[in-house]
Amino acid sequence: MKIGIMNGPNLDRLGKREPGIYGQQTLADILDMLRDHARSKGIVLLDYQSSSEGFLVDKIHAWTDEDVTGLLINAGALTHTSIALHDAIKASCLPAVELHLSHVHQREEFRHHSMIAPACVGLVSGFGAMSYQMAFEGLLTKIQQKDRT
Repeated sequence: MKIGIMNGPNLDRLGKREPGIYGQQTLADILDMLRDHARSKGIVLLDYQSSSEGFLVDKIHAWTDEDVTGLLINAGALTHTSIALHDAIKASCLPAVELHLSHVHQREEFRHHSMIAPACVGLVSGFGAMSYQMAFEGLLTKIQQKDRT
């Protein structure tokens, strides 16, 4: 099984960017932790980060064609603006879980609405780096439930 994890704008700056909100860990740290966890379950984790909306959409399309089983997505600020990401997730038919390090509903009001949430099977927000592992486990549960039907 292959799971794709996608990170949007500014997430390459984790560990340096507003550590009071996003924590001290870098994206590489988080992905290493998650990759080890996935490997222990026999799952291959593919990762991609871009600050470009179009590149993120293209990667969703590519992963769909590469038989990726599910998608974890932290779209960063594009969460709140991108109809294109919403449409790409929907078109992929991949089960997707939206995730965020911070608790978006405790932040600025413009962060309270997600354009991609309606295309996703779940949402994890506010648990720092642990949000990634929680989203991963939630996605696996959704995939297993789907496989049973």
